Amino acid sequence: METIAVIGAGLMGHGIAQVFAAHGHPVWVQDVNSEMLATVRERVRSNLTRMAEYGLVEQGEIPTILDRITVTSDLAQACRPADVVVEAVSENLALKQQLFVELDRLCPEPAILCSNTSVISITQIGEQAARRQRILGTHFWNPPFLVSLVEVVRTERTDPACIEAVYNLLLRVGKTPVRVNKDVPGFIGNRMQHALWREAFAIVDEGICDAETVDIAVRNSFGMRLPVLGPVANADLIGLDLTLAIHEYILKHLNASPVPSSTLREQVEQNLLGFKTGRGFLHWTSDSIQATRDQLTTHLLEALARRVV
Repeated sequence: METIAVIGAGLMGHGIAQVFAAHGHPVWVQDVNSEMLATVRERVRSNLTRMAEYGLVEQGEIPTILDRITVTSDLAQACRPADVVVEAVSENLALKQQLFVELDRLCPEPAILCSNTSVISITQIGEQAARRQRILGTHFWNPPFLVSLVEVVRTERTDPACIEAVYNLLLRVGKTPVRVNKDVPGFIGNRMQHALWREAFAIVDEGICDAETVDIAVRNSFGMRLPVLGPVANADLIGLDLTLAIHEYILKHLNASPVPSSTLREQVEQNLLGFKTGRGFLHWTSDSIQATRDQLTTHLLEALARRVV
């Protein structure tokens, strides 16, 4: 059974550790923040308890799962037994590059080194490390213990055997891995997500409708179909001839700006950051923030429970 090291105990790190521990793997979680480390097991316990309410884990298994997780502030201690390392530190290229040099130095020779970055080039992250053939991307989606997709990203240097080993490991722990065959910023999901966000913000910039209406339109139209029909299948459904005709008309009218939305930039300059400050494009109270978080978690739990059954 592979031993996993997760570097970073934050929002993503503790959830990634939970995924592997719940499927029998010993997991080391390392972080330099002692307060963050001290809460790892309690956060995982809380997640598992909620999952047990939906039959996604047996309540009696929770102590055993928690016992598989060991926390440490010592990077060398976490790396020493690791067969697979998943880096889940802040989205800072220089920080990740420095960490991968250390992982390269501290981990056993056969260890596979993975980054959970959501958008940064894996090639750039690993370019200062020696074992670049054993470096790849594993982009888990938030929250990683509920969202099934993991994007497995190869660079031009990655050994195909490492890709297959990690892909099969992810299958065994209940994830839905996909192979990303080119190391491009944003990989698959975030390229599409941010293309949608760019158009959404442009619609607000241009006064076509307000921000709330954008979300209402998405949730009550194509958003309702997405659990069944992805964009490619939907194009097949309506017919590729019609899709082509629509594209020939509409694409020139869509936003293709290489710079962020002016409204988005203004919001940030005014410290209107969304949940963090109580106002962004929309207004938020502590109650509405908690209600939205709870609604999302319940939705994901119910969706996952349906898939498991």
